[in-house]
Amino acid sequence: MIAEITQQLQSHREMISAIEREMTPQIAELVSLMIGTFKKGGKLLVMGNGGSAADAQHFVAEIVGRFKMERPGLPAVALSTDTSILTAIGNDYGFEKVFRRQVEALAASGDLVIGISTSGNSPNVQSALELAREKGCHTVALLGKDGGTIKRVCDLALIVPCYDTPRVQEGHITIIHIVCDLLEKSLFG
Repeated sequence: MIAEITQQLQSHREMISAIEREMTPQIAELVSLMIGTFKKGGKLLVMGNGGSAADAQHFVAEIVGRFKMERPGLPAVALSTDTSILTAIGNDYGFEKVFRRQVEALAASGDLVIGISTSGNSPNVQSALELAREKGCHTVALLGKDGGTIKRVCDLALIVPCYDTPRVQEGHITIIHIVCDLLEKSLFG
């Protein structure tokens, strides 16, 4: 068991090192997009399925509440948290439209819409990002593996260079925490 724990921690360190080597410019670009969005009065919409839904909710909690710094809340919504909306849209229009319909209702030109998908192939996330682009929103995806089909439909794709879903999710939450820290320091430091 000790050897397996050690191996998993080594795998985590390798993934973090790969993010540092390959993704720092994209992380900085995401921070800049978020700063610009909030300075211009825009809002953040974030979505994902399963563990990525939890990451979307966590991300938004850090933005609306706070990360480390006492500061005013910023406008952000996790599109995966309202069970009444999700079940109504899923029932009436199909699960593929649960995020798209919310983007239709809530997104405005200049907003930032972020989709999270470890595989890069979540049809409901992709559909919502496509509509967000049509509406004039900035679109970003936190992805894994090879970026899947979603990497082609967003302005900025942050692809954790790993094929192991738990490691991709660990990479996503690490990126989210870095972004929240830098965003607070830039806007309120």
